[in-house]
Amino acid sequence: MNRRGVVSRFRQAPVGLVLLAALSPAATAAELNLDTINRYARSAAGQNQEQVTSLNQFSDVKPTDWAFQALSNLIERYGCVAGYPNGTYKGGQAITRYEAAALLNACLDRITEVTDELKRLMAEFEKELAVLRGRVDGLEAKVGELEAIQFSTTTKLSGQATFVIGANAFSGSDTPNVDAARAAVGATTFSYDIQLSFDTSFTGKDLLRTILRAGNFADSAFGGAGPTGSLSTLEAAFQEDCGGAADCGDVVAIDKLFYQFPIDSQFTATFGGRVGQEDMLALWPSAYPADTILNLFTLNGAPAAYNKNLGPGAGLWWQQGGLSISASYVAANGDVGDPNLGGIGTKASAGTGTVQIGYAKERWGLAAIYSRIQSGVDVPGTTPFTGLTYAFNPNSRTDAFGVSGYWQPARSGWIPSISAGWGLNGTNYDSPQAPGALRTSQSWMVGLQWDDAFIKGNALGMAVGQPIFATALTGDQTPQDGNVAWEWWYKLQVTDSISVTPALFYLSRPLGQDTTPVTTFRQLGGLVKTTFRF
Repeated sequence: MNRRGVVSRFRQAPVGLVLLAALSPAATAAELNLDTINRYARSAAGQNQEQVTSLNQFSDVKPTDWAFQALSNLIERYGCVAGYPNGTYKGGQAITRYEAAALLNACLDRITEVTDELKRLMAEFEKELAVLRGRVDGLEAKVGELEAIQFSTTTKLSGQATFVIGANAFSGSDTPNVDAARAAVGATTFSYDIQLSFDTSFTGKDLLRTILRAGNFADSAFGGAGPTGSLSTLEAAFQEDCGGAADCGDVVAIDKLFYQFPIDSQFTATFGGRVGQEDMLALWPSAYPADTILNLFTLNGAPAAYNKNLGPGAGLWWQQGGLSISASYVAANGDVGDPNLGGIGTKASAGTGTVQIGYAKERWGLAAIYSRIQSGVDVPGTTPFTGLTYAFNPNSRTDAFGVSGYWQPARSGWIPSISAGWGLNGTNYDSPQAPGALRTSQSWMVGLQWDDAFIKGNALGMAVGQPIFATALTGDQTPQDGNVAWEWWYKLQVTDSISVTPALFYLSRPLGQDTTPVTTFRQLGGLVKTTFRF
């Protein structure tokens, strides 16, 4: 073969093969069978162009061969497997460096095709990719800005501001008390409550909760002012304890401060310098209400047992499935060093010890509760007569029992959720009492709530019940302490964060035992509450 023929043959061979041949130290003149190389290269190129799609095209490849799956993957994923012109693969034959170069060249051609296709797609969608790139850059900038201004990586802030405008009307034949009530709290008032909640987690499972709160309800009947006291107090009403003063101004104060953490998968512990009894219950057995009006209807029909006592305390609950057991202790005066005025575990602690057993499923729940209440506890939802006994009789203590539960329909509609509860309380004294002192009291409530009432997202509610009223007195005297409370409300969900709730409530005999005999005394309250959540 002349020199021109050799050069012509090299030009026909794949570039990769020629380069490897030139670089191979083992390539001797005897091994350079150029005709064989070119035939194999052309065969590899031809196979590649035809794109072998199945190993069945090779007559000598069987499914039992140990490399069958590897060859199959090369065909399916890359399409660069080539055989010999006679339709065989010769898998058991040793491969020469030239054959390897030919196969490599075929695979590189396939990779080039894929790269060209990617370039074509990128050019076709260049505008869309530019838009996406701009959006990603914008998101990265916003994330960087948020990271730069965030005040904490472990704390979340949420808030609620409530405006209440309303008035109370008093009527009945007990003229002196009616006139006194009108003079004290008969005006229309506009009050507010603001809450800022900081929830901090250090492990992802624990919770350090700090709630800052301020309000100016102290001089309004909605905040407990006037002769009916806690009966007309709204759940949204807040006023910082002013040490005996009626109103210490719009003061921001610590409302809650406690730490809660799991001990294991079943036990959760809570303790804090200002923790509520309700914060240490594994189950709150009520579905009422979606929007709170009178505080007494938020206490599951047993305001003595569920008294929301607030102060230094600790608790532990256990849960497994739907069953739960909770135990807690709160001392309202637990931060006072004088044992005659406060402390933890003293007669002056104003303490509440609570044990609750509850069971809840997806649509219903039931709980039984027992609380031992010391004197000095400010029990909400009481007639003036029973409230004075709880708060001011230093020799008293009360054993309070309650049973509460709720049921919710599977879908919102004409059938409301139902919440109900009943409480029974026995009061004892360290010293003999004159006839007419409180011995036994009771309470109950039923609350109905319609979700998505008239308009999706809105809610309608109604509750009726009796706050804590005396049912037995010392000296076998007959109490005259009965009183019935009603409330009606409709919550309009204006936006996800703003709701407006007009409401009415009625108290049939809010003075109870203190009503002048053979007379009547009634209270009707109307208000509009606007709530902002953020």
